[in-house]
Parts: sequence; structure tokens; C-alpha cells
Amino acid sequence: MKKLLIVVDMQKDFVTGTLGTPEAAAIVSRVKELVDGAEEVVYTADTHSADYLQTREGRFLPVPHCVKDTAGWEILPEVYKAGAKVFEKPTFGSLELMEYVKAGGYTDITLCGVCTDICVVSNAMLIKAALPEAEVRVAASACAGVTPEKHAAALLTMSSCQILLDP
Repeated sequence: MKKLLIVVDMQKDFVTGTLGTPEAAAIVSRVKELVDGAEEVVYTADTHSADYLQTREGRFLPVPHCVKDTAGWEILPEVYKAGAKVFEKPTFGSLELMEYVKAGGYTDITLCGVCTDICVVSNAMLIKAALPEAEVRVAASACAGVTPEKHAAALLTMSSCQILLDP
């Protein structure tokens, strides 16, 4: 079984910055445990430019965040494995990540990170669609949503789509 851990958007702006939440801060140690135990790990990085507020997403979420090359854009150093591949993504799900996972022959894929109800669910669903026979799972205790209620709703949605939920 070829395993892969995907750490979704564990960036400063989502944990301690402009969109940070206590729930996101609370999962950092659990994400670090998963990274430390992973055979292979890759990351996604929400990546915006200075004109973020003029984008479609920026009009719906008018909070500048994860602007490339700013402190808020950086992946938290405590969860980053040096040299690991990072997929910059301008939107919720990464087609580049999906293609990487598909081409890599992975059969056991675990996702963790933030936000469960936006970027984690988007990437999990893309990967499940690309690899319907793979074990796609989400480490629920290593994810945080925009709110606890949205986190729970996203987990329920993913479970309905045969994405496995790990504690």
C-alpha cells in the first residue's frame, strides 16, 4: 500500500493570523504527530496575490489572507517537513494535487488541516473522484473548520461519500 499524507493549508493566516481560530490552533500538535509518522507528506498552500479583494473569492470573503510571500502565507514551521512538495492553490481544491496523487499510484491517502468545510473537503472529494478505489481518509482530530458546526457537517458529508474518518 503506497501511503500519502496531505496537510491542507496549515498556514499562519489560518491558525494564528487574520482567519485564525482557537480550533485551528488546537490541532497543530496532532498535525505534527501525523507529519512525524508519515512515510510521505505533501502540503497545500492557499495562495493569493495583493489584488485578492478584487477576485471572486475576495468579494465573498473580504479578508486579505495568505498573500504570497507574506508571513501569513507561510506554512507553520512546526508542521512542515523540510523539502516536502507544496502545492500552491488559488482556490479551494487543487487539480494539480489531484493529478499528482493519481499519477503517484497512492492507494492510502490521508488528509488533515484547515478548513475542514472548505479546502479539506474540496481536496478530499477531488481525490476520491480521481481514485474511487483508493482508501481516502480524513484525520478528523487533525482538522478544524470555520466553526465547530461546519467542521462536523463537512465530516458527515465526506463520510456519506465513502471517505473514511479517522479519529
